[in-house]
Amino acid sequence: MTVHRSARTAPHTAPTADGAPLGDRVHHVRSDELDGFAAISGGTVGSRRLWMGRVENPPLSATDNHHHGDSEAGIYVVSGHPVFVYHDGTREVRLAAEPGDFFLVPPFVPHREENPDPNEPAVVVIARTTQEPIKVSVPELYRFTPEEPS
Repeated sequence: MTVHRSARTAPHTAPTADGAPLGDRVHHVRSDELDGFAAISGGTVGSRRLWMGRVENPPLSATDNHHHGDSEAGIYVVSGHPVFVYHDGTREVRLAAEPGDFFLVPPFVPHREENPDPNEPAVVVIARTTQEPIKVSVPELYRFTPEEPS
């Protein structure tokens, strides 16, 4: 492990739920201590810019079509074989996942998660760049085209 002695940053001054400043210690959230789906959030450990949690999709299930607003979402597949679906502007694209796979869902990109397995749940860990677990339902998948800066 490399230690960078000169790379010191100032700790956050806002206290966490237990009163400790965020930058003063490593926070440990045990799997049986999740707040719903949330493990790392402002409410659990005082995080300011990161939300992280675990989601389990039951067998033969699918989410609605949705996006996560201006939040990026990083997804790690723990177990099962989920399918991530989005639209590339021409057709729906289906990305089948295996345990150990990672995905990035950019801000505002409509998508859907499916678990086609009839027996096994799909378990994923999600990290988002906003505190709130934003989920905006949309009636259908479509290609997201960012606006050009003026």
